[in-house]
Amino acid sequence: MSKSNRESWAINKKTLMLPIIMLLVFSTIAIVLSILLSNGFYLFNFLYIGGSVSIGMFLFLAMPKKLKPLGRKISQLLVGLYMLVFLGFIQGENMQIEGFWVYIASGVFAGATIHYLVAKVAGPLFFSRGWCGWACWTAMVLDFLPYKESKKAPSKKLGAIRYVHLFLTIAFVVVVYFVLSAKNQTLKPGWELYWLIIGNALYYLVGIVLAIILKDNRAFCKIICPIPVLMKPAARLSLLKIQVDPIKCIDCKKCEQKCPMDIKLLEYKNIGKRVCSTECILCNTCYSVCPTGAIKMNVGIGDKIR
Repeated sequence: MSKSNRESWAINKKTLMLPIIMLLVFSTIAIVLSILLSNGFYLFNFLYIGGSVSIGMFLFLAMPKKLKPLGRKISQLLVGLYMLVFLGFIQGENMQIEGFWVYIASGVFAGATIHYLVAKVAGPLFFSRGWCGWACWTAMVLDFLPYKESKKAPSKKLGAIRYVHLFLTIAFVVVVYFVLSAKNQTLKPGWELYWLIIGNALYYLVGIVLAIILKDNRAFCKIICPIPVLMKPAARLSLLKIQVDPIKCIDCKKCEQKCPMDIKLLEYKNIGKRVCSTECILCNTCYSVCPTGAIKMNVGIGDKIR
């Protein structure tokens, strides 16, 4: 019986290897940053995030088929709530993209700055857009909506809105700084918390409305969210990618029908390539629905199927 069709738990080398590699990578980042920046917080921060993702990944790989989605949900909740509630609401850091630009403009090397540089600029070289699939606090909520697969993919032209959104976030911060500078003022204490609350409220509202209108949990990710724009260049070169085994694949198209990001996986299989679409969020929905175990994640350089 293929791995994706199992009805019992599997704890073995195959289900442990990738989570352990993930934990080792995050542990290395944690140790290096804590030493370079002489700050023990980064040791805790990246060990927690790496541990949470590794736990979710292990559960996804080891659990029976019907329970697999819970593994990713657990990872999303562990990381998403930590980033939003603990770092944001309790620690008072603005984890929104606008907050990142403000910290950059201010020359402040805060936790949010490290987060964006590691998880969303450099990280995709290794994990592609895995953040979007396993840790995003916006998707954490949207993925609980009932629209598990899109009936009709949004027009690719709408994806241009993400680029406009990213430009507007930068322009907004520039204008704020220009106005404050003209008045010889600075951002008032507590701005991070207000910005975080308002920004997330708008994101959740827009995301839920889009999901209802388009019957698609991930409509917000495909049309509005500016984060993929930061991630795409490195994600294209990612070491970790999905691949479809051309021998095991029976062209049933279940992977494409269930893919939340509307990726045509079989097109990559037919030309002998790993799935190099920068829309892939490594959610592994395709892996869990494949009846023959033809889909897997692998680590390598280049797109050619190995």
